[in-house]
Amino acid sequence: MKRYDLRPLKNNFYDRMVELINNDIKEGENAIVLFEIGDFSPIQKTADIVKQNNWTLMNSLKFNEVDWTIVVKKTPPNN
Repeated sequence: MKRYDLRPLKNNFYDRMVELINNDIKEGENAIVLFEIGDFSPIQKTADIVKQNNWTLMNSLKFNEVDWTIVVKKTPPNN
């Protein structure tokens, strides 16, 4: 399991998140991604990206007033 703090990227973290999970996470391993929520639209967009990449969204929760954390497993859903 690896943790990535993408908060410094503000709303421009999506490509970096995909790059990190594709290149730095092994199949079957989990990634914890921390990002700023802003207007809450990043929450749905990250869920959509996880689905498009055929990964599993294990958890999604509000970390504090401005930050959100997701846990992504690099395996297809239901595996």
